[in-house]
Amino acid sequence: MITTQTVLQELITLWVVIDPIGTLPVFLAVTAGMSAAQRRSTAIKAVLTAFLVLVLFIVVGQIVLEALGLGLASFQIAGGLVLLLFALTMIFGQGKPQSEVDAVDTVDTTETAIFPLAIPSIASPGAMLAVVVLTDNDRNAISHQLMTTGIMSVVLLAAFAIMLLANPIHRVIGNGGASIISRVMGMILAAVAVDAILNGFVSIGALAPFDPAS
Repeated sequence: MITTQTVLQELITLWVVIDPIGTLPVFLAVTAGMSAAQRRSTAIKAVLTAFLVLVLFIVVGQIVLEALGLGLASFQIAGGLVLLLFALTMIFGQGKPQSEVDAVDTVDTTETAIFPLAIPSIASPGAMLAVVVLTDNDRNAISHQLMTTGIMSVVLLAAFAIMLLANPIHRVIGNGGASIISRVMGMILAAVAVDAILNGFVSIGALAPFDPAS
């Protein structure tokens, strides 16, 4: 059953793992020197590429796991651990933006849109894992999976809007503001990751069911 709480939880999860605001410094760096039309084209290509990659994981991610004989609970625990490590790098490390800016060596709009913008900045490993877990075929109906895809699309549209407004936003929050936001998102993501790990253990019977609100 789809509830307001479910929608909000998935929205927060996808917002955190996709991190539209954290992509801002990356976009500014890779589009430096581009015209307005080139920046818009790069943003469009990046969002479309990220959308296709994440939809691919929604459609075939669990099928591949089952073909390999891996249960979703195992993937959920492993995914939670990876998300937790990803969150820790956001909190304690250089942060997603700087590591990806350092990898930039091209100004070609298509190549730049694919790497590092679409992958790994928008469609990050954490986002790929999250969409597979959120669209569990064994627990969620098609309507729920379509809802998750719709929420993901909303977050991607937000990322697109932020990229189009990159210069004025950056002037307001600066590099320091982007760093603070990224670390706050990392804290939220860490909590989401721990919850995924605990639910994975519940699924395999290693833990008794619990009320996450308690």
